[in-house]
Amino acid sequence: MKAHDGMYIGGEWRPAAGRDRIEVLNPADEQVLGGVPAGTAEDVDAAVRAARAAFPGWAATAPAERAGRIAALRDVLIARKGEFAEVITAELGSPRGFSEMVHVGAPIAVSSSFAELGAGHAFEERIGNSTVLLEPVGVVGAITPWNYPLHQIVAKVAPALAAGCTVVLKPAEDTPLTAQLFAEAVDEAGLPAGVFNLVTGTGPVAGQALAAHPGVDLVSFTGSTAVGRLVGATAGAAIKRVALELGGKSANVILPGADLAKAVATGVGHVMNNSGQSCNALTRMLVHRDQYEEAVALAAAAVASYPVGDPGDPATRLGPVINAKQRDRVRAYITRGIEEGARLVAGGPEAPREQGYFVAPTVFADVTPEMTIAQEEIFGPVLAILPYEDEEDALRIANGTVYGLGGAVWAADEETAVAFARRMDTGQVDINGGRFNPLAPFGGYKQSGVGRELGPHGLAEYLQTKSLQF
Repeated sequence: MKAHDGMYIGGEWRPAAGRDRIEVLNPADEQVLGGVPAGTAEDVDAAVRAARAAFPGWAATAPAERAGRIAALRDVLIARKGEFAEVITAELGSPRGFSEMVHVGAPIAVSSSFAELGAGHAFEERIGNSTVLLEPVGVVGAITPWNYPLHQIVAKVAPALAAGCTVVLKPAEDTPLTAQLFAEAVDEAGLPAGVFNLVTGTGPVAGQALAAHPGVDLVSFTGSTAVGRLVGATAGAAIKRVALELGGKSANVILPGADLAKAVATGVGHVMNNSGQSCNALTRMLVHRDQYEEAVALAAAAVASYPVGDPGDPATRLGPVINAKQRDRVRAYITRGIEEGARLVAGGPEAPREQGYFVAPTVFADVTPEMTIAQEEIFGPVLAILPYEDEEDALRIANGTVYGLGGAVWAADEETAVAFARRMDTGQVDINGGRFNPLAPFGGYKQSGVGRELGPHGLAEYLQTKSLQF
């Protein structure tokens, strides 16, 4: 990719309004990769104005043509897949294979799904003596996190474009190079000027300015529940539409009769992938007391197959966490777990490598539901295994947090698993290892957020209704 010392606004790279910079570090070796401008309210205003100017023309563009532009963007992502994977590995620390397969592979699938949905979606329907129109909301302010830097961008931008909205993106300050590369892809795909705009910067400055800007009609934010509250309050004060995809503390419930070895191995992988930095990571494994010690032993063995190392090394399965603050936060949670009486069976708070923001893959047993490590989102490679007495006890533990984003159920048969999943207070549940589906809605119950992403439900977030009575 090219080095860009500006913002992508109105179809071109423009100098930033201010001189402040954000350094981008490689979390594996703590070396500076590059830098981007720290955007100001002035930069945000210029981007919103460009998006507002482009909105009428883009909203009036035929849905099939809009879908064609999204398909062209997808094709650029495919053509530059290796380049995206390289940048993501460098600034996030994700192992190269995972970067290519998941960090880039999932956005390609999602963009392809919205190209198809946008072309075939019914943007109007007849109800009695009325015609109901589904129209684009307007200008979207998209604020994305660092943990899936390309996927989270595409999950917001693709449906917004399919709906006929224009976008201003403020990416996380830890992974802005991926966002700049995405802006290059947008330009290469030939989207009209102003339809997509990029402002790099910090959350308290650029993010706050975007959420509060009167020219933004909808704010879509993915990140922590704490910051989501602030974004929601800012948007709510202006009566703006808001979509929030926030934190999680997902339960992986293994019922008696399930394939224990497969359930444990899959569950461990879910936590270790992306160094545990997934909001829907299955960080609480619930196992019946009769199988508990066997599950603990299986988990400890499974964790041993996730060597920590250089993300560029094909043998590495666990890279660093994003930065020093996150490393220290995760290690503090591990120490807290030990202090509160949980049994450490793998890993621990000690640094597995001298350089880089690495955390040892960690497994706790004898975890009780009220422990901090069972209640709070850790966002690192830390698994807590909790015993339960019966299904009602398992359900109580699974639902016993303020979150409700993801979950999993393993059982001897699908019917039993589905019956349990129906009673879980969470937005998405994997049944016996169910695979990612780019068309299925993703979002949370309780403090895990408001609204849905992906598929037709994700497209609907960017549409508003108008009824014509005849």
